[in-house]
Amino acid sequence: MKLKKTAKCLLALFLAFATVISTTGCGKSESRLTKVTLNEVAHSIFYAPQYVAIENGYFEEEGIDLELVTGFGADKVMSALIAGEADIGFMGAESSVYLYSEGASNYAVNFAQLTQRAGNFLVARKPIENFTWDMLKGKDVLGGRKGGMPEMVFEYILNKNGIDPMADLNIDQSIDFGSTAAAFSGGQGEFTVEFEPSATALESAGEGYVVASLGVDSGYVPYTSYSTTKEYMEENADVIQHFTNALQKGMEYVNTHTPEEIAKVIAPQFEETDLETIETIVKRYHEQDTWKDNLVFEESSFDLLQNILNSAGELDNRVPYDKLVDNQFAKKAQEKK
Repeated sequence: MKLKKTAKCLLALFLAFATVISTTGCGKSESRLTKVTLNEVAHSIFYAPQYVAIENGYFEEEGIDLELVTGFGADKVMSALIAGEADIGFMGAESSVYLYSEGASNYAVNFAQLTQRAGNFLVARKPIENFTWDMLKGKDVLGGRKGGMPEMVFEYILNKNGIDPMADLNIDQSIDFGSTAAAFSGGQGEFTVEFEPSATALESAGEGYVVASLGVDSGYVPYTSYSTTKEYMEENADVIQHFTNALQKGMEYVNTHTPEEIAKVIAPQFEETDLETIETIVKRYHEQDTWKDNLVFEESSFDLLQNILNSAGELDNRVPYDKLVDNQFAKKAQEKK
């Protein structure tokens, strides 16, 4: 009887010891993940490949423990990046051009381009069949922040259609990013330029109607990209490579799956939006060829970006492509396909 009791005690001790070893092992495994803080310009379905990479565990597969922070504006994202509050910034590449032009030594380098079209839409108070851009002449429009990609692409489209953004209409640029839909609902403006899900939300509420896609009418533009400081890239090249690998997997997923499948994967990122609405928005972006099939930031795209900046009066002297874009990580990620 004593032997049996002793055996039971030894077995209990063994199991407890095994549990401690197992738990310790798990802790070590988790500690091998590298913490990376990503500050995104906005939390939008427009960036579906990124959220696919998060929800499908691609960052963990690449050894990254990703912390996602929303900056609500490219200026705020860049400030966080330069202050060291973020390791990687996701925003329009125009911010890196501005920073370099100001003479910063630790400037931001773009290493991956995610979207190749604008992601916002022109919303009117009433449905308009056969909309043309000259219908905006003499109208009040809620636009974006001066010098930001949403506003500059809007002005780029107006100029392409022979409309003077400063003289032919009134563009309100005073409203904070993300607050224009609420202002429009409250009666401000005759038109508003909105990202998703705000555009669809206005339609669902019967308060607005999408009449044009800036992504379609602007053509291919390098709308958003990932960047980090020159110093962080030099010191953490391996981290940037693994981060880019995870993004590439997300890109491959959205380019090989249906909008319905993509919507189901990213739904946890948008708990306040029902699945049917997410599907509608993903389909809208999918059909206008929003996402690239790789992350390479081509020189021709960077030249177009600078043309848009010049057109908007935001850039006096052009900046060097090879200083502000580093494609080595995107190309290696593409080779792993």
